[in-house]
Amino acid sequence: MSAFANIFKIPELTRRLSWTLALLAVYRVGIFVTTPGVDRNVMRQIVSSSSGSFLGMFNMFSGGALQQMSIFALGIMPYVSASIILQLMSVVVPQLAELRKEGEAGNRKINQYTRYGTVILSCVQGIGIALWLEGMNGESQYGDVVTLHGPAFYFLTVVSLTTGTAFIMWLGEQITERGIGNGISLIIFAGIVAGLPDALVKTVEQVKIGQIQPISLLLVAIIALLVIAVIVFFERGQLRIPIHYAKRMVGRKMYGGQTSHLPLRVNMAGVIPPIFASSLLMFPNTLANFNIPGMDALQTVLNPGDWRYTVLFVVLVVFFAYFYTAVTFQPVEVADNLKKQNAFIPGVRPGKQTAEYIDRRVSRITFGGAIYIAAVCTVPTLLQSYFHVPFYFGGTSIMIVVGVALDTVQQIESHLITRHYEGLTGPKGPRIRGRRA
Repeated sequence: MSAFANIFKIPELTRRLSWTLALLAVYRVGIFVTTPGVDRNVMRQIVSSSSGSFLGMFNMFSGGALQQMSIFALGIMPYVSASIILQLMSVVVPQLAELRKEGEAGNRKINQYTRYGTVILSCVQGIGIALWLEGMNGESQYGDVVTLHGPAFYFLTVVSLTTGTAFIMWLGEQITERGIGNGISLIIFAGIVAGLPDALVKTVEQVKIGQIQPISLLLVAIIALLVIAVIVFFERGQLRIPIHYAKRMVGRKMYGGQTSHLPLRVNMAGVIPPIFASSLLMFPNTLANFNIPGMDALQTVLNPGDWRYTVLFVVLVVFFAYFYTAVTFQPVEVADNLKKQNAFIPGVRPGKQTAEYIDRRVSRITFGGAIYIAAVCTVPTLLQSYFHVPFYFGGTSIMIVVGVALDTVQQIESHLITRHYEGLTGPKGPRIRGRRA
């Protein structure tokens, strides 16, 4: 508790935490602002009856906004999809690749393109949702979802959902700039965690009436704790490559001769692979609303719980783990920086051979990280469906929650330590640090 009290002794850290909580509160309030022309009660019943399906997963990632048919119903996924597209294009489009090499100025330009792409994707998905909502009129057993018809409904729906997504994107950027942690990740984190209390209450009610056996619930709880432990274990894991600094004479003083290490995380991509994979697998559902040939069949296949969905999800997770690591970590640049600092890896020549050596080590450790992500995101979900747990809170959501929480706490600790305060996890300093793999 004394470590937590130290947070309030630092005005800047207190201000950042307050700013983050205030913006997340604004996001949660916006969840309950319904899109014009939609019956919220009917929509809530439809989504509640689809727990564990595509609608249930989409509702979880949107923080419950879909069952409210809120202006935030699209959530942050259009922004994630636009980021995926820009990062894929940066590999094949030379102009975007050059922008990434320009540093901060190039990143600002790419972020601007990402915002434009977010607005375009939000408009497309907004039209798809409007068509889907109107198509449910007369088909739903709970009544008509849409109370306003015609072009006015389409216009209001597209404008409301696009504006909502743009506002969430702005909130995320403000949290990143003025708050603590990555704003986009924290918004997804808040959306997932917000549905947990209600899900736990429903689970307890089903245990009381005998629909779920206490032994099954205990096994699920043990599995969840084991998954959290595995996530923390791998997220803190590092491969440390020894680095030696050559001695050099500057004037009459000798510098260098020190030994350090280059830390390579087991999971360099973080929670990005499951977020990207989930976002891509949600996109065909939007295309199906435009009556594109083949999308209806693809939509039925890409349903959480289906073995084909699981296989495709694992493949995408492994792909994005390698892809995102390759985009964010450049062995050639690391080797050049080591050479400029008169540093070298023992037994490896500086320059090209150092870059190749680091690239091999990164590829091997990324394979282990990708398998870990795929296992954590799929095994709990399969066990959850086996035990018939009545809410969708599988491995992907647990990994996102734990990963974002660890990164946020680590940022808070860095603020405390730079000001000579103890960390959050022990009286002898921070323990949330890399573990040697």
